[in-house]
Amino acid sequence: MPDDELRELEAKRRKALWMLANISPGDSKAFDALSILDDLDLQERKYSPNADKALDLNQLRDCVTLQHHNSGIDIILEQTIPQPWRERFHQASIGSTRVPDGPYATDWDKFLVEWEREMQHLQNHRVAQATNS
Repeated sequence: MPDDELRELEAKRRKALWMLANISPGDSKAFDALSILDDLDLQERKYSPNADKALDLNQLRDCVTLQHHNSGIDIILEQTIPQPWRERFHQASIGSTRVPDGPYATDWDKFLVEWEREMQHLQNHRVAQATNS
């Protein structure tokens, strides 16, 4: 997928996940966000037919390079984050502080924990939606 399309897709995904964050599973207010996320999943599968073989979060953690920075903190090397995860992290991190050499490793860890929580919340919404249908 071209970079600009990936950036747009992940920006839409991030906004929809934020919309969904404060809505309880089963609430009809979730319909728009769930529709957007379903559409984005279809687009992603269209561009990435092997999306079902995507890395799990532990594999993703293992492939990203951690480096001790001379400022005394640990950073990650962004170029070692495979797409679409690099763009997902970027969209979730807009406005975050970082050093010129890379983002803080703690921000990467927080992103992965939050992503897992968001995906569980999304799954709870989808189960509630299927139950109510």
